[in-house]
Amino acid sequence: MMKRLANSFAARFGMAGAIASAMLFAFPVFAQDSRLSLADRVTLLEQQAQNKDQSGIGMVNQMQQLQAQVQQLQGQIEELQHHLQQLEDKNKAQYADLDSRLGRLEGGNAGAGAAAANPQATVPAVAATAAAGSNINNGQGQVNAAAGNADPAVAQAAYDVAFKALRAGDYVQASRQFRSFIQQYPNQALTPNAWYWLGESYYVTTNYPVALESFQHLLSQFPQSDKAPDALLKIGYSQLELKQNAAGRATLSAVTTKYPGSKAASLAQERLQRIQQRAN
Repeated sequence: MMKRLANSFAARFGMAGAIASAMLFAFPVFAQDSRLSLADRVTLLEQQAQNKDQSGIGMVNQMQQLQAQVQQLQGQIEELQHHLQQLEDKNKAQYADLDSRLGRLEGGNAGAGAAAANPQATVPAVAATAAAGSNINNGQGQVNAAAGNADPAVAQAAYDVAFKALRAGDYVQASRQFRSFIQQYPNQALTPNAWYWLGESYYVTTNYPVALESFQHLLSQFPQSDKAPDALLKIGYSQLELKQNAAGRATLSAVTTKYPGSKAASLAQERLQRIQQRAN
């Protein structure tokens, strides 16, 4: 009986030892699995933190790019504003120059004073002039200047209409009226003045090629006209506006040597000085 109890106790003790041994062997494996899982979690957290850092860096880069673009746009806006201001100053100078010349009312020129002092000329008078001295087709497709010996008073009335449009700032109408006057009265005393103001009507509207032709035509046909100095000056101005810089400077220099002491020579000298200052 005692032997049987001892055997049973020994068997149970052996089983318990086996179970304990198995648990001892299993515990390191369990602990190792736990450590690996924790490492994976740490790695995951590190990756998430790294992704957040990269995202933050990307946002910073985008902000820097946007700031650079804004600065670039601001620079372009300032440049455009500067260019616009230059154009405005240029237009103001042109209009001021034209206004000062108109303000003199062509003093000293034949018949021009009467043109400025007599703004009561009417369009019917000009129409009557056209009817009385109308251009006649000579059969060769050319216009006969039958009005060359027209009444000076009638020619004066036609000139007044064109000059009045110029003073009013209606440069399109002024250019049409002056061209009509030149066609009707190619050799009248006021024709050189009409050529000059025709050129001015184009110059002030920045149509420099046509303005240049008008001023050159005046000098070629009426080199002794009182408007010749001003016409030569505006030829130089027009050449500069057309980027014909060498020709423009040469023309302005010719104004100072050919017409010394004149207002045109003074303006030419001032323009040459400004060109020299910009070059320096």
